[in-house]
Amino acid sequence: MPDFRLRVFQAVARHLSFTKAAQELCITQPAVTKHIRELERSYEQRLFERRGNRVSLTEAGQLLLRYAGQVHELHHQLAEQLHTLHDTTAGRLRLGASSTLAQYVVPPILPGFQARYPRVELTLLIGNSEQVAEALLRGEIDLGLVEGQVKNRDLHYEFLLDDELVAVRRGTGAALAPQPLAEVLRHPLVLRERGSGTLEVLELALRDRGIRLAQCRVAIYLDNTEGIKSYLEAAPECVGFVSVRGLKKELASGELAVVPIEELRLTRHFEAVWLQGQPLLRAAEQFLRYAHQQFGTDAHNQK
Repeated sequence: MPDFRLRVFQAVARHLSFTKAAQELCITQPAVTKHIRELERSYEQRLFERRGNRVSLTEAGQLLLRYAGQVHELHHQLAEQLHTLHDTTAGRLRLGASSTLAQYVVPPILPGFQARYPRVELTLLIGNSEQVAEALLRGEIDLGLVEGQVKNRDLHYEFLLDDELVAVRRGTGAALAPQPLAEVLRHPLVLRERGSGTLEVLELALRDRGIRLAQCRVAIYLDNTEGIKSYLEAAPECVGFVSVRGLKKELASGELAVVPIEELRLTRHFEAVWLQGQPLLRAAEQFLRYAHQQFGTDAHNQK
């Protein structure tokens, strides 16, 4: 196990605060100070400059910070290899999921996965598809779950399951008749933010029909589906575009209603993604296999 003092050092360096580091690690501030002093004595170097309430890294501290991250990563790689020798699945699995997946698709399968693999330490980072891809490239997560169509050549993508985007507005108590796309686009639009797979799919579909998003009247961009739904419930004149997977409760209650669009269907794939040319961790492989079982999909037959 890596030296706990390095964890303390990383926490102080991350927050540039002894108090916040103590809160993160659930130890006392004097204990944080003690660990840092021990490291400084061990390396015979000052790691932090303390000027009043301000804390900053020294040159030695910046060097140690770079190597501390590598030590932490090597420890997890070693633990992964050792568990593989005994054919067990254990260790850390850092997942990243785009908003729609993180809100409506992934959480229901996590308890079952944790029950099957109790020795896997699971974390989930949530962002839009672009942010998840960036986190993979920076080495902050081991496996991403994303939506959208634009691919990064440095990442490998594998089909997970299908999804459909629909136009939606506040419910009127009656089913809405199919409408031409031009008529729907006359309404103020409530859309996901730049970098989201949801907006990307919509933009590409409009572009195929010779329509630029800049030509449309956008009321607001929001960074999650729940925000869009709440906005639409208070704005009867607006139309939003969201995953049908996030609408079950609102459609059943009549709070929101799908607006059928003539000759337009917005389908997409949810995909697992990881670094191109690098093998998946054993825990990531098991998670992906478990996810396919739960979703009833076969990654090798559906692309």
